[in-house]
Amino acid sequence: MKFCLVGATGLVGCEIIKVLENSGLPVSEFYPVASARTLGKPLKFKGKDYFVMSPEEALSLKPNIAIFSAGRDPSLQYAPRFSEAGVYVIDNSSAWRMDPKVPLVVPEINSSILKKTDYIIANPNCSTIQMVMVLNPLHRINKIKRIVVSTYQSVTGTGIKAVKQLQNERAGIEGEKAYPYQIDLNVIPHIDLFQPNGYSKEEMKMINETRKIMDEPQLPITSTTVRIPVLGGHSESVNIEFEAPISVEEVRKVLSRSQGVVVMDNPAENIYPMPLMAAGKDEVFVGRIRMDESITNGINLWIVADNLRKGAATNAVQIAEYIFKQGFVNG
Repeated sequence: MKFCLVGATGLVGCEIIKVLENSGLPVSEFYPVASARTLGKPLKFKGKDYFVMSPEEALSLKPNIAIFSAGRDPSLQYAPRFSEAGVYVIDNSSAWRMDPKVPLVVPEINSSILKKTDYIIANPNCSTIQMVMVLNPLHRINKIKRIVVSTYQSVTGTGIKAVKQLQNERAGIEGEKAYPYQIDLNVIPHIDLFQPNGYSKEEMKMINETRKIMDEPQLPITSTTVRIPVLGGHSESVNIEFEAPISVEEVRKVLSRSQGVVVMDNPAENIYPMPLMAAGKDEVFVGRIRMDESITNGINLWIVADNLRKGAATNAVQIAEYIFKQGFVNG
């Protein structure tokens, strides 16, 4: 298999390389693509040196699968060209997620919707992925009536510039800013651009993507997304209202059997998910499971995941594994 990674030198790109090296994909050739300023830079993959190339060069080498993780504009520009050449494109930007013709996939939930003719496949937003991993198995046994989510998102979700800003501020060093305000010792209720309805784009991504992945276009959801001074791992406080009665024990039982979900829920022993313990792991962790005593059939949850792993790299590689196992590639 010839594999292309667009955005190979970024935070997510580096994680994709790690996940890909440990995957079951038989990668024989690796084509790293990044910005013009990094052309020729060496990157190791499975102990072998490869060199950063341009999208044009990678396309000429006719890869089988390409993961795009370089942002919306490169995806809009190059994903159609790669797909028209018969390359399966798994895109990690927001460029194609809400396109009705493009599947938005979390493999544990809806990989069955993929067809051999789907040459562009969208990877959801990191915060959406970890939330639907928990919501969907519960929704299957008891229909969800309404969702309220507040996020606590790490600076790695913004990128290396934001990581450097936080590190500089902690060291008392003046430097380039990724945010309009100081992030160290602060909390910023602002992720992506604000929309006319008062919500940010990140908040609307969580709403619209959740509806699409769960195939519930009218599902009532409200979201508040917040940036916090943490280097890695997103956390979410999620309130779920169900149509029928449900118990904490039933929620724990369902989630403990759900692929890719780990229940960590024993407050008496101070056991609950945190970003520090989720770092470098592919699973989604859930705890603080308790009844919402203010409404009927309500449950509160605390969900944590490494946003660079399941929230981005792992999910994308899992999609690649799925289309390979289904025989889409070279078939």
